[in-house]
Amino acid sequence: MYKVLIRPILFCFDPEKVHYFTFSAIRFLSKIPGFSALFRSIYNLNDKRLEQNLFGLTFKNPVGLAAGFDKDAKLFNELSNFGFGFIEIGTLTPKPQAGNPKKRLFRLKSDSAIINRMGFNNGGVEDAVERLKQNKGVLIGGNIGKNKVTPNENAVEDYKICFNALFDYVDYFVVNVSSPNTPNLRALQDKEPLTKLLQVLKSENSKKQKSKPILLKIAPDLTKEQLLDIIDIVADTKIDGVIATNTTISREGLQSDNKTETGGLSGKPLTHRSTEVIRFLSEKSNKAFPIIGVGGIHTAQDALDKLEAGASLVQLYTGFIYEGPKLIKAINKAILKKR
Repeated sequence: MYKVLIRPILFCFDPEKVHYFTFSAIRFLSKIPGFSALFRSIYNLNDKRLEQNLFGLTFKNPVGLAAGFDKDAKLFNELSNFGFGFIEIGTLTPKPQAGNPKKRLFRLKSDSAIINRMGFNNGGVEDAVERLKQNKGVLIGGNIGKNKVTPNENAVEDYKICFNALFDYVDYFVVNVSSPNTPNLRALQDKEPLTKLLQVLKSENSKKQKSKPILLKIAPDLTKEQLLDIIDIVADTKIDGVIATNTTISREGLQSDNKTETGGLSGKPLTHRSTEVIRFLSEKSNKAFPIIGVGGIHTAQDALDKLEAGASLVQLYTGFIYEGPKLIKAINKAILKKR
């Protein structure tokens, strides 16, 4: 129904407007008595064999929603009804910011892809915290970044602010230094500044009564040498894992007319590269840390490939938009068949 009827209608309109319209529609339907239960009955697959225990957390299944979809933590309770095992909110910054000028979100239909240059548009971390207080049992990841106006030399303070503000309301943290849409942000992936940033957050974590997992989200465009640096950094800082990967700046092999738009590319063109990165990190580190695989998951087999390459969990974004919510259940069914 989604791909035949709903998606063709939605894809006739501006993607950013459709995003907000869809949020409003899901919120409205979820308020109608019985609709949330209906969504759960259609899309949820509850089976103890799907549970994953990582970082001291229990994920009810390995399929999560990637950051960027529910940036401001406005719909996580409702989105969980579609069968996600966990939901990552953000990227959040200390202060509210409008993000980059519109138009900034583009569908590449011929490539089953999206280009975005949103620029960490969000209402600020404190605004999101107020909504996270209404969490009804959803396992939440908090993806944190820096404000655009904050110079890189002061970036650590922005991450600390977000970390401390979110600490009581999320289950794990993701340090985002890999978005291509905030100027110079990716420079923080270099070994020295990244090690410093992660060490500071680990120090903040140690001050808490009970620490929480910290993961690093990396770009798919890193070289093998840079990926080896990431392995060293994880070992040195003792953070809990890596999310591989964010969007890419590559445009190789694209067919769509609007392929030259600037921003981060997600979707099917990223499928192979993100799996490559997962496999490289897993093999070269001798499976020393957990990996969450994301990038170009449009079929159950795409997810299985990432799990077989070394990922412990997977996340959807663009595949969720193109394929619809049935993809979550399809992946979980495929995982059960392998067990």
